[in-house]
Amino acid sequence: MALTKEKKIAIVQEVTDLISQSKMSVVVNYQGTSVKQLQNIRQRCKADGTSIKIIKNRLFIQSLKSLKTFENSDTSNLNKMLLYVFNDSDEILPAKVIAEAAKQIETLKFVGAYLPNGQFIDANEVSTIAVLPSKEQLRGILVGTISAPLTKFVNVLNGSLLGVINVLNARASKLEIK
Repeated sequence: MALTKEKKIAIVQEVTDLISQSKMSVVVNYQGTSVKQLQNIRQRCKADGTSIKIIKNRLFIQSLKSLKTFENSDTSNLNKMLLYVFNDSDEILPAKVIAEAAKQIETLKFVGAYLPNGQFIDANEVSTIAVLPSKEQLRGILVGTISAPLTKFVNVLNGSLLGVINVLNARASKLEIK
């Protein structure tokens, strides 16, 4: 069934909002993927706060061209069965979710991604970004790195103090025996 003009305008406006708010808009070729597999991907994305849209490529291109930062963006790769993944709070989460899904669904292939400055990055760069640790993981690594020297220092102090206490206890027990 063909979309009405009003429905197309609504879709373009919705996608324009998603692109403008997203930290990175990932483009994925899903040709050969079953509906059930796509539903599983949607559930994963929804759980992570990521939006996924399957729309006509020309509507996505219209959405891109309606934004000033994206009006000169490369759209030559937008010509197959594509789905678009957006997230407004994390830069790498859209790529990470698709990379995880692609481990089980071999038909998913990155086409590229659009950055907020309008730059298009290719599939290899998106794959590289997908293996980076998340913000929470990086924060945990940073806290661990900062706290490690302090923890070791406290252990050294405790070790010295325990040594002194052991010596004093040994002396006290010798005095009591005599």
